[in-house]
Amino acid sequence: MQILDAEKEERLAPIFRLAFRPLFLLGGLFSCIAILLWGAALSGSIEFAPYGNILFWHSHEMLFGFVSAIIVGFLLTAVQNWTGLPSIRGKKLVILTSLWLAARAAMLFSVSPSWLVIAIDLLFLPLSGYWLAKPIIATGQMRNLFFVPILVLLSAMNLIMHLGIVLAMPSLYQHGFLSAIWLITLLMSVLGGRVIPFFTANGTKTRKVEPLPWLENATLGSTWCIFAVYVSGLIYYMPNWLIASLLLVCSLLQAIRVGRWKIQQTLSVPLLWSLHVAYWFIPIGIGLIGISYLSDQITLSTAFHALTVGAMGNMILSMMARVSLGHTGRQLMVKSMIIAAFVAILVAALIRVFAIIFYPELSFSFIVISMIAWCVAYGLFTLIYFPVLTQPRADGRPG
Repeated sequence: MQILDAEKEERLAPIFRLAFRPLFLLGGLFSCIAILLWGAALSGSIEFAPYGNILFWHSHEMLFGFVSAIIVGFLLTAVQNWTGLPSIRGKKLVILTSLWLAARAAMLFSVSPSWLVIAIDLLFLPLSGYWLAKPIIATGQMRNLFFVPILVLLSAMNLIMHLGIVLAMPSLYQHGFLSAIWLITLLMSVLGGRVIPFFTANGTKTRKVEPLPWLENATLGSTWCIFAVYVSGLIYYMPNWLIASLLLVCSLLQAIRVGRWKIQQTLSVPLLWSLHVAYWFIPIGIGLIGISYLSDQITLSTAFHALTVGAMGNMILSMMARVSLGHTGRQLMVKSMIIAAFVAILVAALIRVFAIIFYPELSFSFIVISMIAWCVAYGLFTLIYFPVLTQPRADGRPG
């Protein structure tokens, strides 16, 4: 069986042997291109008319172009470990990757008719969910089936954003965008709780921090509650003090949770401290969003960027670096340039959030610096990991 698998693998281009390979590589590269185009448009250096409008395109593509590609690449790779059954590869993976690329091109160049753009863009996540669900259902691992409804809900948020353009209702596509941020934050909370304490124990040779059931239930429950309040639209009918209270309680619970994971033990292991730092931006972001409902000193946009640039940007880079090494048969040791990338994405988050809060009069300059730091971080990842993701496994095994 192993010989047959090896023979089949040799007939496949290495980049199409598991989902993380093309989606991590293209997703990282695309994030740099999207940020550069957004920055050039903001500064007036270029003019282009993507699908919807330039603000819609930026918010949509960073979530449903970049982040969604990484989520799908991670899940369609992890499902093979969960179930022991092969995930999609070869022709199916080519189809999925081509669909993602077609959606990015259709959005950027505003292909006509608009329903074609919508159809291409909306197909990626449901198709990914279908291929994720098959091995999970076949092996009866209902615990991991949780991730399939997440992809379905993300698809619904994507549809809401498109409806906002079709119906000329900016408030509707903003609703879809913010709801998607909360859903991805929830996903990071669930995945972080599963893997960060485990990775920390293994990487530092210390005892794993066991979860406290009451804290897990309260933290994830409050995060679920915030997502439900946003996606249902109830947020628009609640008083600011009540919204802020819910957010600040959730932030405190998240902080207590991640505080128990002992970041101080990871400072000599970049693949670990980068994950811890990423998760810390979840309570920071939720707390800042709560404060924004009580004070004009912090804008909602700046607060939400703590979750997008801070939590998502840092966690995605750290997880891509780790998964790409582990699933290509390499040691979990990153090069100095990747450590520099971890520092750059942290700098991007700190500047995009805290520099703007304390020096709002310099907001545009800080946004530009943050975008440059983002492109340095993900540009380094793309450059360093290109051979890792496009060549066969170092140990000769399939995958």
